[in-house]
Amino acid sequence: MWTFLDRNLLLLMLLYSCFSSAVCSSIYSSSCQLQGQFHLNGMHKAGDVVLGGLFQIHFFSTYPDLSFTSEPQQPTCHGFDVLGFKQAQTMAFAIDEINRNSNLLPNLTMGYSVYDNCLQLGIGFRAALSLASGQEEQVMLYDTCVGTPPVLGIVGDDASSHSIAISTVLGLYRVPMVSYFSTCSCLSDRLRFPSFFRTIPSDAFQVRAMIQILKHFGWTWAGLLISNDDYGLHAARSFQSDLGPSGGSCLAYTEILSWGDNPDELRRIVNVMKKSTARVVIAFVHESHMIDLMEEVVRQNVTGLQWMASEAWTSAAVLQTPHLMPYLGGTLGIAIRRGEIPGLREFLLQIHPDPNHNNSYGNNVVNQFWEYIFKCRFAPPPEGWVEAGGALCTGQEDLESVETEFLDILNLRPEYNVYKAVYALAYALDDMLQCEPGRGPFSGNSCANLQRLEPWQLVYYLEKVNFTTPFGDQVSFDENGDVLPIYDILNWQWLPDGRIKVQTVGEVKRSAFKGEELTLDEDKIFWNFESKEPPRSVCSESCPPGTRTARKKGEPECCFDCIPCSEGKISNKTDSLECTSCSEDFWSSPQRDHCVPKKIDFLSYHEPLGICLTATSLLGTFVCAIVLGIFIYHRKTPIVRANNSELSFQLLLSLKLCFLCSLLFIGHPRLWTCQLRHAAFGISFVLCVSCILVKTMVVLAVFKASKPGGEASLKWFGAVQQRGTVLVLTSVQAAICTAWLVSSSPVPHKNTKYHNDKIVYECVIGSTIGFAVLLGYIGLLAILSFLLAFLARNLPDNFNEAKLITFSMLIFCAVWVAFVPAYISSPGKYADAVEVFAILASSFGLLVALFGPKCYIILLRPERNTKKAIMGRGTTKS
Repeated sequence: MWTFLDRNLLLLMLLYSCFSSAVCSSIYSSSCQLQGQFHLNGMHKAGDVVLGGLFQIHFFSTYPDLSFTSEPQQPTCHGFDVLGFKQAQTMAFAIDEINRNSNLLPNLTMGYSVYDNCLQLGIGFRAALSLASGQEEQVMLYDTCVGTPPVLGIVGDDASSHSIAISTVLGLYRVPMVSYFSTCSCLSDRLRFPSFFRTIPSDAFQVRAMIQILKHFGWTWAGLLISNDDYGLHAARSFQSDLGPSGGSCLAYTEILSWGDNPDELRRIVNVMKKSTARVVIAFVHESHMIDLMEEVVRQNVTGLQWMASEAWTSAAVLQTPHLMPYLGGTLGIAIRRGEIPGLREFLLQIHPDPNHNNSYGNNVVNQFWEYIFKCRFAPPPEGWVEAGGALCTGQEDLESVETEFLDILNLRPEYNVYKAVYALAYALDDMLQCEPGRGPFSGNSCANLQRLEPWQLVYYLEKVNFTTPFGDQVSFDENGDVLPIYDILNWQWLPDGRIKVQTVGEVKRSAFKGEELTLDEDKIFWNFESKEPPRSVCSESCPPGTRTARKKGEPECCFDCIPCSEGKISNKTDSLECTSCSEDFWSSPQRDHCVPKKIDFLSYHEPLGICLTATSLLGTFVCAIVLGIFIYHRKTPIVRANNSELSFQLLLSLKLCFLCSLLFIGHPRLWTCQLRHAAFGISFVLCVSCILVKTMVVLAVFKASKPGGEASLKWFGAVQQRGTVLVLTSVQAAICTAWLVSSSPVPHKNTKYHNDKIVYECVIGSTIGFAVLLGYIGLLAILSFLLAFLARNLPDNFNEAKLITFSMLIFCAVWVAFVPAYISSPGKYADAVEVFAILASSFGLLVALFGPKCYIILLRPERNTKKAIMGRGTTKS
């Protein structure tokens, strides 16, 4: 970020430039001279139109004494940068290629004016203002400004901080600036930088590319090292925002590498890296920062880290040494897109110095390059140079005889961006010159005039540039001036023979149609670990399906505990934030990783309990049928006739119905079974108990008729009356059942309150009152039968059936009295089983108690089944 002093410095330089250039008019003189003779290193070539360029041709600059007791001298640049000079020559080559292309800017020659920024903002800023305002040393002022601008646009600068400062000022005048190396995401702010473009992707995309690599290898826990400038600080902000809740990764630490050598601070940062559990370290720093940092890493012998390099140092040859490869081997780096520029090597080989221009500031950079490469000096050499054994440059030295990066065209990355930047400006100018008068985009459908060209007019066409390079890459700018982003992914490989190789293992790009795409060839990646596989870098191991993540208090969101899902909830993917509840008919599996259908529970014909009850019911029905057959077969015998054979037949039929109605309580509850089961049960038992009650009443009537004057009582209990009584008593129960079904009918119901993992199918009785009345009516008849039979138990008779009725009613009442609490306390299907058991127990009780003794006599004691035997017993007793 800029300080207050930085802003004041820029304002002062701007004012100085205005008073010393063609931008400001002078009212005192027709010509002016730049103050201080502040000369700049550069290269120039004339043309109909001129492009400016800002390149880092020297690493350092030294400022002289600024005591202001004498005229201040200009700073001195030193530390020649061969790659920066190569980038400047690439711009010269692109312009030369355009001039030879008859299809692009025909009848127009392009020139260039390239300056060295010496990696200093002040020098780069001065160079940019000189390019925008005109000639460097002297400017002639005229009454009218006619002709093309001094430069149509500027290619550069390389540093983000420089581009921010320069573009802030040039943007005021809408002078187009196309950077080939400034990556700060802040430069995408169109309001602050309206005329800034770049052919290198923004750091925001580089950050997203790194995050995609993290996701690809499952690295959710990483450390971040950043430089203390716009390049690093804006990248840190992008990481923090993109690695948010949806990013899936966290930063274990964020450390800032300051400019300058600070051993204590470096020692502290390396200690943080060594103690952290993060195995992945992202270094978004400059090459010089990494050089200082790696000295401390080697001193502390910190190995086992997976480095991720930003484009600023991923191709740094100074770090690719056998001394550092045990630590940096396997590094994955984001690199500027490598391109191919046919003819560039031949162009570079044609470069030759001009000994006569050694002291000229117009084209002195080539001479400086020559002196640096061949370790010689042009005449006149510095004092003592020749005596010390130094050689004099002739200008005829052979470049191919020297091993240098200058002629390497297999790894063209920043140079490729320079090439695209020059062509972008050329295509924009070509589109502008092809404008047809009356169809232009400006006011009144006018076109731009090269002789009166305003910089903002070229910006309009630059925004719409769209072309494809010979290498096959599409070049166009979005609404923020950013090019369609594409990066190569490099891997530092340490080969078995000790050689070091930087291998391209993939790319990440964004297209207009497919969005962002990451392509990796994992088979080509070298991993600097014993396992030869990607490392594991997580704060907490992934939570498997069946669990959910619970963030640890006070720690990043990637640090969590795994909590098993509770019953009825599941998580079916790794690292689930929440467990989801299963739907009503489903329950969680034992592993809690998927929902399974709940077990359906009802009294089934297929389970042991249901089978036993079904068999018992059928057995009772079968026994009733046998007894009925015995009685029908022996219907003329005295014992059958003496016990009211018609009511006995009705009683046996009703008992069969009682046994059969129990089957309605077994099986999957349906609407019809729910409605029929209690009605059939109630009516069957009332029919049964009514027959017993009438039997008891007949016994009493017979005994009364045997007394003098009691013959009249038998006419009230004849066959018709007996049938009518049974019918009336049964009709009352039928009416109760009908009212119950109409008012609140029993319905099937899925009950989940008994068991969470089961669905208990049951019949809801609907109306408790209806069920109580149904049972109460049966109980009333049973008690009445019991009381009457109890009163008649000691009546004199050879075969008094009242005793059997008393005993059977005692069993019946005992069973149903015990049924009520057992039914209420039994859940689900066991309530149905209790009711079926009560039905079967009471039915068997009646069957055995009433018909057991009679069948015994009929089948086993036939001698007692005679009228004489029955009457004899009666006489003897009398």
